[in-house]
Amino acid sequence: MDQRIGNLLLVLMITVCAQATDGDRDFMMCGTWLHSGHSLTVDVDLKSGCERIDVSANASTLSIRGSITAQCVRSEVLPLTTSQGNSSSFCVFWEPLLDQLMVKLDGKNFTLCSAHGLQTLCCTHLSPGHQKFSSQYGIENGSLHGDLLSSKVMADYGFNGERIDCKEFFCNRAAQKSRGANMLEEAVMSSGEVGSVYLPCVQSTVIEMKEDFGGTNVILPVADGASRETIPSIYLPACLKPEESKTSKVVCSYYNNSMFFQKSSYRILEDVISISVENKIIINLPEPIRITFHHPGLMKSERTKCVSWDTRKDNEVTWRETGCTTRHLNAIETECCCNHLTYFAILVDMDPQRSVRHLEALTLITAVCCAVSIVSCAILFIWLCRQRRSKNQSSLVHRGLVMALFFLLVLFVFAGTVANTVPESVCRFFGGLLHYALLSVLCWMAVEVVQTFWMLYMVFTPSPKTWIWYLLGFGVPAVPVIILGSIGNVYGKKTVKSDETEYRMCWMTDSSSALIAHYIINTGLLLMVVSSGLVMLLLVFRKIRHRNEWRTNCMTFLSIWGLSCLFGSTWAVIFIPSGTSETSLFLFCIINSLQGFFLMLRVFALDWVQRNSQSSSDVSSTGSTRQNMLQSQEKN
Repeated sequence: MDQRIGNLLLVLMITVCAQATDGDRDFMMCGTWLHSGHSLTVDVDLKSGCERIDVSANASTLSIRGSITAQCVRSEVLPLTTSQGNSSSFCVFWEPLLDQLMVKLDGKNFTLCSAHGLQTLCCTHLSPGHQKFSSQYGIENGSLHGDLLSSKVMADYGFNGERIDCKEFFCNRAAQKSRGANMLEEAVMSSGEVGSVYLPCVQSTVIEMKEDFGGTNVILPVADGASRETIPSIYLPACLKPEESKTSKVVCSYYNNSMFFQKSSYRILEDVISISVENKIIINLPEPIRITFHHPGLMKSERTKCVSWDTRKDNEVTWRETGCTTRHLNAIETECCCNHLTYFAILVDMDPQRSVRHLEALTLITAVCCAVSIVSCAILFIWLCRQRRSKNQSSLVHRGLVMALFFLLVLFVFAGTVANTVPESVCRFFGGLLHYALLSVLCWMAVEVVQTFWMLYMVFTPSPKTWIWYLLGFGVPAVPVIILGSIGNVYGKKTVKSDETEYRMCWMTDSSSALIAHYIINTGLLLMVVSSGLVMLLLVFRKIRHRNEWRTNCMTFLSIWGLSCLFGSTWAVIFIPSGTSETSLFLFCIINSLQGFFLMLRVFALDWVQRNSQSSSDVSSTGSTRQNMLQSQEKN
């Protein structure tokens, strides 16, 4: 490979890497220094001002000269180790806010001007000026922020600047970035300042935690025109200081304008607090940090919640309640107790009823009941397959419902685990599969209703072929699921929240298309099945109430309850008025999670009654009446 092509690829790779880590710096000039390989030096001559900066090179010296700094003055020649080749890659970085100039040469960093705090006036907007050509030694493939200036060998590059309000400019630039708040935090941490640090968009307090650090209350700076009474208060516990460090810096920042954090679907109050420790990720604190937010009185329909945003996980702003507990001190004060460090705010919930109370208890109850039903469905399916009359159409329909219910329960049990362990694409597929299983169960309940009606009132008309029932139970639900899957943004990760915790599962999202599909397809089919099931339940009760074997209260209740599960009538609990929503939610979870168990109990009890009834032989000897057709349904 030609050496110049290799040098070009090398400088491009270095430029890409530099952009990935230093893309927020104001000036980044890179290139390949072609030299003799012997007695190499870096010549530095920097003065304060804002005239220009020159980056030049010859056979032995890389020079950086000019007047661009606010406070730094340095004139020095730095010797370099002998290079193994005749070229070296380099980048020059200028951070005007910190008054800091650095050079990266063959992977080694040289700080020419250290940080001198956050500057108000600085030299920035450096743009290309004059260029001087060289025939052999100099800078090849010079670039500015990754944009190639010239592929030729140049002896000198000149750049002109202008003096501006650096803090204001930096705030405006950070507000346009998805991680603008991170830029501000890094600038404050890198500034070397201790105590109060002011920027137009954020006020910070930098504290040095020494070996004897025992916790402290932080006093945040007050911006011009702000009232001390409205500034949040912070308490940092002693456990915040890393044990392995003798001295660590902690930065507490106060954003009284949430423009950096409103790129989300949540409504947060104006005040945002950021807490970070130098070069450390702090989680699972044994004693939480405490932040007291002051806010205006809210409406009765609104509720405040403490939330945080983990910048290590989310490119966009995503507020979560995990790791924080909320204490409502009074109408205008809310305290957040959090076991980690990041950005904290108060989220205003416009509809508190959306948060599910007792979510942990409901989740545990549902999991246990689903496990019981899964085992019951497996036992019942094996039992139905072994019956001599298993070719009976009623038994085949029962098997279809049991298979669909088993499939739904298994998927539902693993929906939470899958949501926390797999990528979004897999979760979308799993959510569609769970939706299909739910629709299949509802369709099989509708088939049970239709098939029972056929036995009651269409006695002398041949029943439809079994494959028609299976097409309705397993084929029809696939149609809406495939259509919704092709639309996109319907299936994915769903989060159910409560005051104590949150539960994630792969299901239908909160998008507008998913909500429309839920109300039209899920709720519509459920209403149809429940209403027809209740009607059929009444008709069946009228048929069996005068039979001798059903005159005992126990067997009457068992049969009617089993038919309720068979016809989907137990799902009617969800339509109980909202005044008793908490009770109905517990009933709904328990009753419908145990459907598989109730169906097994009903079938086994009816089989026991049939075998022990003195009139069973007389009943089974006739197959042409409507009553005996119904009894055949009850047997199977």
